[in-house]
Amino acid sequence: MPDPIIATGRRKTSVASLKMNPGSGAIKVNGKDFVDYFPSISMQNTILRPLEIASAVHGFDIEVRTRGGGILGQAGAMRLAISRALVQTDETLRNPLREEGLLTRDPRMKERKKSGQPGARKRFQFSKR
Repeated sequence: MPDPIIATGRRKTSVASLKMNPGSGAIKVNGKDFVDYFPSISMQNTILRPLEIASAVHGFDIEVRTRGGGILGQAGAMRLAISRALVQTDETLRNPLREEGLLTRDPRMKERKKSGQPGARKRFQFSKR
């Protein structure tokens, strides 16, 4: 059996590490079935988008370990990891995935809270007198 393809994706504070082998299309996330872990259809479609572009929805068995952040961030991290793994399998997929924006790491992060105010941008009420 060939070595599995290993890739990592990040989104916000979530990290997804995956191992991908040729197979029947089974996707496991943290030991659970992919459909049980991500109950929302929109999240499932987000994750499967790179596989649809590569026409490999049933071509690989994927085992993912996600940690940190929320479920939406984990879905985004998983999408990036799958895209990176697909490029490792076939370099010709780089351009179609790049055009869809699937190989770009989303840099948006939560802004930190500053001292002397209640939030990142919010200020305490100003009183002139």
